[in-house]
Amino acid sequence: MRIIIVGGVAAGMSAAARARRHDETAEIVVLERGPEVSFANCGLPYHVSGEIADADSLLLHTPTTLRAALNLDVRTGHEVTAIDTVARTITVLSEDGTDTLDYDALVLSPGASALVPPLPGLGSPRVRTLRTVADAVTLRERATTGARRAVVLGGGFIGIEAAEALRHAGLDVDVVELAPHVLPPLERELATLVTEELQGLGIRVHDGVGAESVERGADADTVVLADGTRIAADVIVLSVGVRPDTAFVEAAGIDTVRGAIVVDDRGRTSAPGVWAAGDATASVDAVTGAVRPVALAGPANRAGRLIADDIFGSGSGRAITQPLGTAIVRVGGLTAAMTGGNRAALDAAGIAYRTLHLHPNQHAGYFPGAAAMHLIVHVGEDGRLLGAQAVGTEGVDKRIDVLATALRAGLAADDLIDLDLAYSPPYGQAKDAVNLVGMVAENVRTGRLRLWYAEDAATIGEEALVLDVRSAAEFATGHLPGALNIPHTELRGRLDEVRDAAADRPVRVMCAAGVRANIAHRILVGAGFDSSSLSGGIQTLRHWYGADVERILSTEGAFA
Repeated sequence: MRIIIVGGVAAGMSAAARARRHDETAEIVVLERGPEVSFANCGLPYHVSGEIADADSLLLHTPTTLRAALNLDVRTGHEVTAIDTVARTITVLSEDGTDTLDYDALVLSPGASALVPPLPGLGSPRVRTLRTVADAVTLRERATTGARRAVVLGGGFIGIEAAEALRHAGLDVDVVELAPHVLPPLERELATLVTEELQGLGIRVHDGVGAESVERGADADTVVLADGTRIAADVIVLSVGVRPDTAFVEAAGIDTVRGAIVVDDRGRTSAPGVWAAGDATASVDAVTGAVRPVALAGPANRAGRLIADDIFGSGSGRAITQPLGTAIVRVGGLTAAMTGGNRAALDAAGIAYRTLHLHPNQHAGYFPGAAAMHLIVHVGEDGRLLGAQAVGTEGVDKRIDVLATALRAGLAADDLIDLDLAYSPPYGQAKDAVNLVGMVAENVRTGRLRLWYAEDAATIGEEALVLDVRSAAEFATGHLPGALNIPHTELRGRLDEVRDAAADRPVRVMCAAGVRANIAHRILVGAGFDSSSLSGGIQTLRHWYGADVERILSTEGAFA
């Protein structure tokens, strides 16, 4: 049996290794267009920064080691240019010329290529992508041999990692992102924290604006933005997205959607004897049902393994799971992570949901070093978990991984209350952040807690009394204009003041993070008020408005 695998790295090499374990006699040929067949592409930015000093550390296997360990015929520098799905042959181009190979089973793992927008000047030699070991080596060499200024076009995951790496290497760095904020999949109120952290590192962020051109110069290029800003650059990293590298697949008549290969839950394509996995395939989102590529190493590795099982018909019958899009990135001293749907995806899918904002400490407050994690969870009106995101200095990875597991297991938000999670003061709290999500979700589902949101803060005073239950000192640092300040510990004895100020209007309660406002909300409900609590408190409000928050808050006196 001859199995040909087009493309190595995550999906391709996982399929090859698993196939060899199934059958010691099979002929397994791996064709890789580039010079490396198995490398740690997620580690590339950390060589640019110098944190991974030796680029060879990124090379996981070579054709020689793969031949010795798994008896794989790995051919680098071999590009597949055509597939004949009827004759079961492929056309391969290498330095030796063109060849035709036949196959019994064909696995397509061509990956994705960097998206190159039609901007004048992108052909400059100072412009690089960060997709290969050679890219990382070149950027590292430039960072250590005189380059002083870098511009990163694109503020997604790779762009942010590249910007941090170049800054770590000592360069002045600008990030340009066309979307309203960096890390576009991250919710607005958490992206603010990432922007502030980038700025704290000395990285200039230009969001909501695109690049119009790159002007070549003798000593440096100039990146020209749509708002007229001109930025000099010795290094320009292009990271505005990727697209499936599938032209030869489409030409063969294999079904694709927006360039991504359509596969079933076993990785089978529309052509008999042809499977596909990795960045070039279309996945069905586990939460929204949207069909899109998911360029993540974990799903690619798992899919490649299961495809090998299907080829030999000797697997457990397990299907390739629909991805949740769980992802994480380091930004300076912060970690940002996410799983499941965000607002944009849920809105596009027409899924009704409520959003919870929490700011729990990553470990016991009395243990040194306690710091807030900023957590957002979307919960369906039926109580189903839909997605979660978090930003913080510690503990973010643990909580997002637990929530991703809960999502995969189909747990309802209320079920999080009962998770038995590891606790010791240096690591967590007796009521872990994940348990607290469940408690807040249950309160919202049962109606014990009603929420209002920071996006309505600018106009909420027109229709309701804003009751700020923080201390007078906290209130003085910034509050919504016209708010009534009564600390929550005094509220029971001052309900008449609330009633007079409200004048039959609803009461919208707020505090620093939502805990005291919930206490006040229950007092108000017990006294017959129409009350709701600001989700996440003024912390979330400040994150939502970011640099524009002073337009919303006042330090002027209000009636108290």
